[in-house]
Amino acid sequence: MSDKIVSIFGTGKAGPGDPAYDVAEEVGRLLARAGYTIANGGYGGTMRAAAKGAAEVGGEIIGVTCSAFAGSKANEYVTREIATGSLDERLDTLVQLGRAYVVLPGGTGTLLELAKVWELKNKGFLEVDRPIILVGEFWKPLVNLIVGEDPGGKHYVDFAAEPGRVVDLVAGCS
Repeated sequence: MSDKIVSIFGTGKAGPGDPAYDVAEEVGRLLARAGYTIANGGYGGTMRAAAKGAAEVGGEIIGVTCSAFAGSKANEYVTREIATGSLDERLDTLVQLGRAYVVLPGGTGTLLELAKVWELKNKGFLEVDRPIILVGEFWKPLVNLIVGEDPGGKHYVDFAAEPGRVVDLVAGCS
């Protein structure tokens, strides 16, 4: 794991003009401008948006792709592709690469990614200084539900109301 790689999770369904896409693009841009490499699933949606934002300022983008998605190829902004053979291997690679985890709005795939890093932190398998940053309000109802059952879990996630706060939270853990 590099101290300068941030793994970003989010929906593959968002397109230009969607709020999640625009936020992802800005997050990628700001992280790259601050000197971080971004890592994500390497395909479309918010993955493409974050990669585009990072590429616009000369950033490096690691796309962790999966052969289970036959016919899919990494988006045009990926500067380094890591091909994996399964979804589990893909997620494990993104977890290993990241020194921080940024979670954008998403569906069940993003939920899986959030749940994995949150549980790894909760059980002490990820270092304390690897923040989980939830962007916007999308995940707040779920976090509140989980924290109702496991109050200690709130200590492992941070919320960033806007993209600039993401960089502050990542830098604060360096």
